[in-house]
Amino acid sequence: MNVLVVEDDERIASFLTKGLKAEGYATEVAHDGDEALALAERDGDTLDLVLLDLGLPGTDGRVVLRALRERRPALPVIILTARDDVASKVDGLDAGAADYVTKPFHFEELLARIRAALRLRDQSAASVLVVEDLRLDLVTKVAWRGGRRIDLAPREWALLELLMRHPHQVLSRAQILDRVWEYDFDPGSNIVDVYVGYLRRKINGPGSTPLLQTVRGAGYRLLAPEAPGEG
Repeated sequence: MNVLVVEDDERIASFLTKGLKAEGYATEVAHDGDEALALAERDGDTLDLVLLDLGLPGTDGRVVLRALRERRPALPVIILTARDDVASKVDGLDAGAADYVTKPFHFEELLARIRAALRLRDQSAASVLVVEDLRLDLVTKVAWRGGRRIDLAPREWALLELLMRHPHQVLSRAQILDRVWEYDFDPGSNIVDVYVGYLRRKINGPGSTPLLQTVRGAGYRLLAPEAPGEG
């Protein structure tokens, strides 16, 4: 398990690093907000948890938390701070922190909270579909791609869920109608094409690899590379 410790106090950072390593965690330390964001971006999906101080030099801890939530919605972040007022706790938890621990703290309690946050992450993973850099939360029915939130209408997320459960597979219009709209194929209807267009514009953003593609005469698929004659 890889833990990023974001703490500007070198004494506390050293204490956390030594303690976590003794428990089998791999650790890395960032001493300010800018370094934290850079390390989180570099480490990508290998990062399992973040311990985050709020009072950081450079970029404030709350800004770091919001950025982490946008880039990695499922990444557990435990706030570790001296700010013990109720307003700060509510603000941190509402911003997406998995937990809030105030200093001074007992290391054994912190370890228990880390284990709890990781268990919750693993349980939540069952409710998230992932294809490449596209994620769909089946609970909130919100998609994320490259740190960008994608809000979906009910039929859009139902269509995206179907495609993400069958990556690379070509799904015909009849199959999509049956699974998403639950009625037989009407040769004169273009409703599937319309909603695929809506969805494509949302997930195939500028500068990103097109994921939702048309296979002419057959239907639609997610992720497979385009071949000649397809568009």
